[in-house]
Amino acid sequence: PHADTIKGLLGDKRAFERLTADLSSRKCCIYRNIGVVDFPRPCLAIAPLSDTVKPRAVVMSEPKVPILAPEDTYKGWLFKWTNYIKGYQRRWFVLSNGLLSYYRSQAEMGHTCRGTINLATANITVEDSCNFVISNGGTQTYHLKASSEVERQRWITALELAKAKASRMQAESGSRNSEVQSTLRTLNSKVEDLSTCNDLIAKHGSALQRSLSELEGVRLGGETSEKIRQVTERATLFRITSNAMINACRDFLALAQAHSKRWQKALQAEREQRVRLEETLEQLAKQHNHLERAFRGATVLPSSQIPGKGDVSDEDEENEFFDACEDVQEFITVPADPKYHRSSLASNPESPQSQEVVPVRKRRSRIPDKPNYSLNLWSIMKNCIGKELSKIPMPVNFNEPLSMLQRLSEDLEYYELLDRGAKCQSSLEQMCYVAAFTVSSYSTTVHRTGKPFNPLLGETFELDRVQESGYRSLCEQVSHHPPAAAHHAISERGWTLRQEIALASKFRGKYLSIMPLGSIHCIFEKSNNHYTWKKVTTTVHNIIVGKLWIDQSGEIDVVNHRTGDRCHLKFAPYSYFSRDVARKVTGVVTDKDGKAHYVLSGTWDEKMECSRVMQSSRGGENGADGRQKTVYQTLKAKELWRKTPLPEGAENMYYFSTLALTLNEPEEGVAPTDSRRRPDQRLMEQGRWEEANAEKQRLEEKQRTVRREREREANRSANPAEEGVHHDNYKPMWFERQVDPMTREPTHIYRGGYWEAKEQGNWDSCPDIF
Repeated sequence: PHADTIKGLLGDKRAFERLTADLSSRKCCIYRNIGVVDFPRPCLAIAPLSDTVKPRAVVMSEPKVPILAPEDTYKGWLFKWTNYIKGYQRRWFVLSNGLLSYYRSQAEMGHTCRGTINLATANITVEDSCNFVISNGGTQTYHLKASSEVERQRWITALELAKAKASRMQAESGSRNSEVQSTLRTLNSKVEDLSTCNDLIAKHGSALQRSLSELEGVRLGGETSEKIRQVTERATLFRITSNAMINACRDFLALAQAHSKRWQKALQAEREQRVRLEETLEQLAKQHNHLERAFRGATVLPSSQIPGKGDVSDEDEENEFFDACEDVQEFITVPADPKYHRSSLASNPESPQSQEVVPVRKRRSRIPDKPNYSLNLWSIMKNCIGKELSKIPMPVNFNEPLSMLQRLSEDLEYYELLDRGAKCQSSLEQMCYVAAFTVSSYSTTVHRTGKPFNPLLGETFELDRVQESGYRSLCEQVSHHPPAAAHHAISERGWTLRQEIALASKFRGKYLSIMPLGSIHCIFEKSNNHYTWKKVTTTVHNIIVGKLWIDQSGEIDVVNHRTGDRCHLKFAPYSYFSRDVARKVTGVVTDKDGKAHYVLSGTWDEKMECSRVMQSSRGGENGADGRQKTVYQTLKAKELWRKTPLPEGAENMYYFSTLALTLNEPEEGVAPTDSRRRPDQRLMEQGRWEEANAEKQRLEEKQRTVRREREREANRSANPAEEGVHHDNYKPMWFERQVDPMTREPTHIYRGGYWEAKEQGNWDSCPDIF
């Protein structure tokens, strides 16, 4: 009755040994005629034994293929369905540790895995004599074909064995977890017993102490015997309770010792299983990442072979896929007809980083290394879940020695992109550079897990780089609740950048979400093109446990309000299990009529490229989810921006870029409200964190006192009908609140006067905030 099971198990030596041991208590024999299956290695057969049959061993034939390697690894060639154009393609499959992976060839096994499916949750279905299907019930389905029925049966046998083993490992893991949970509940009960005994000992001990004290004050006489009797009773109670506690301790110790070795073995098994899984996943992620980077932008199908209908294979590297960016639809880029290649994106032959800059002033290239102080974040954050980040009192241990105003000024790290955009004759080409500038502002954040200092109300920061780079910028904290900063930058090379950013942030327990609110404006003087966009959400992961890491996700629409041109950018959220390249950004530049002119692709932490669109068409039902894909025929991609490497030793200097290292460098002539003059920030940079924490508390309390006084003054002059309403008549120094003429949003716009005041050295009107 168990012939099929036995036939399957015979293909595996370990399974055979386990079955032999399992059946040792039954009457079994080894016999020859067990069926027509040609087993993949020499092995023994087992069948029920009658009392009259003598056991005998038989060696089965040794096949030539496929390969059955050590450690339950099974390898061989199969044909895999790719799409309706190419049909079945020959692939090298490897079955190991419950995972079925495939490659284009055996040579790829060391570096490029084309796909992997976990058999523990997979369904294996036989379609006919040679075909079978493996599906995990989700997005992964492999349609496979063997060269013969015998070969198909070998694979089915190996796959079923691997699935059974993987499922058993999952079940055993769950059983171990249940046992551990039960033991923990028992131990918890014992701990509660100990706690109760401890309370009783404390109670009776105090009573005994009081009795003894009273006994000392009692005169010798009639009541002496009564007092002694009370002392004796209480001492007896104390002894009984102590014995109970000691017995509970012994029970606890005995139970812990009995389960100690079992826990260690279970823990070790779980640890080894987790390590194997992590290593496998990490290898897969690296292989997929390598594959995407190697073939991103590669030449693909000629325009005459663009597929109209069919299932486009996920492994087909000859097509370049992008996330949905146009009307929530995916698109594909393919090379355009050679006749188009005479025209291209007009660009300066110099890359943004290749322009030689000779600074007038030598600026610093190092700051003191970050001290290695430890602090329990959970002790601070556990009572702050769901609150605004700006309202949580945080020690400097979690900061970096820069303010949010300085961090905002870092948006200008790659100002050369706007310089190049100002030279463009075409607004569509200019849009490409503006979009690349938008993405580049996030490149400095990839390793920056430290929190910037919250600026004090009225705090400013100037960044004067006119002599080196042709621009200068000013930031001011214009509101405290909600925190908001206004920024204005102007360049001698024909562009102006302004923005007001308010931060909405929430601590979610495991991660921190930071949502920037407000619009960014870029105006080019020569063409009068006016661009606006908003920032995406920043997420800080592993706040409590694990290594902190940062992700940027969301969508941005860069709009040219004069021409109607638009660039839709999508920042794909990072996923360890995604086959996409990490931190991927894609986009399409369209004119006012919605016609695509450029396709952008890259990553927000490395580079951005653009390809000119020569022709586009709507494809058929190409996606696995049935969505249509737009097919763009493009010219060869050109690089718009590439991140400058971090300076040497950046990991010890808060991962600051070359620009960030100079932002807090002391400068003469800056306003008394400038962030460089902030004492707590300076102390932190010098490594004096305890002093920095004390100074930070002093500044925050000073700010609260000033605000209360300002509110009282405003309330005294307020309309009596508004009694009970809190007023704050604060007005920023260098920015004024007005309705933005382009977006119709209330915002703070630079009113002028700062640089003139600096030239005259006249800071009399600046508040004393430090």
